[in-house]
Amino acid sequence: MNDTTKAYQFVEENKHAEYGTSYGRPKTEGVDTTHGAILYLEDITVSFDGFKAINKLTLDISVGELRCIIGPNGAGKTTMMDVITGKTRPASGTAFFGQTIDLTRMTEYEIAHAGIGRKFQRPTVFEQHTVFENLELAMKMDKRVKPTLFFRLTTEQKGKIDEILKLIRLTGQESRLAGLLSHGQKQWLEIGMLLMQEPQLLLLDEPVAGMSDAETARTAELLNELRGKHSIMVVEHDMAFVTEIAQEGKVTVLHEGSVLAEGTMQQVQSDERVIEVYLGR
Repeated sequence: MNDTTKAYQFVEENKHAEYGTSYGRPKTEGVDTTHGAILYLEDITVSFDGFKAINKLTLDISVGELRCIIGPNGAGKTTMMDVITGKTRPASGTAFFGQTIDLTRMTEYEIAHAGIGRKFQRPTVFEQHTVFENLELAMKMDKRVKPTLFFRLTTEQKGKIDEILKLIRLTGQESRLAGLLSHGQKQWLEIGMLLMQEPQLLLLDEPVAGMSDAETARTAELLNELRGKHSIMVVEHDMAFVTEIAQEGKVTVLHEGSVLAEGTMQQVQSDERVIEVYLGR
């Protein structure tokens, strides 16, 4: 599939989206978060041919929280994200976005439109389009055919792109083809594309995999800047990176599809069960 086709599909998939407000504090319009949680999973179970990839998993993410999820391979981290984004249906349990939006009854598109953005481990950008064009394509706006044909960036929209460029460390690179960016820069660009959609919950799957030490450090800075402006779930194996972004927030350790431990990074690192099944001695 070439970039033109991918770009067309992107527009088609987002044609019902309308342009939102400026970038800033956590947005929860349309999502009832009066109980304080943006995401709530309870007793989620997912089975594949009798194997329980997720086994009565319960956790919640607060509005504006940055939560790190760690655990060994096969712990159920990716399957959990698949459930949240509608890619996988649980055999049992409940998954709520806010207090009233039942994710188990929605399609992947409906969940994305509701305000959940997901970044996979491998960056997916339109390599034959410029950095600016990638962000423009991702912008939350009316993407039906007629409005798209006559679309012109407003000063506010251009300002938003400039703000995101600065945030993702790509100011000055806006005219460069995305395919010419480094691996780390492509990761930042994809995060920027998600931010253009103004998600209320960001799911990031191993965002620093394959990055250099310098790129990893800058990604930690980026996520720390996003803290409080979005609710963020980060799945990662790089413990130094997790320590940098977790700060005093919660870290959840998954094992065999369930929560093994939860607490600050210092608390989970000293937990004997976590040491035995994941961190080692």
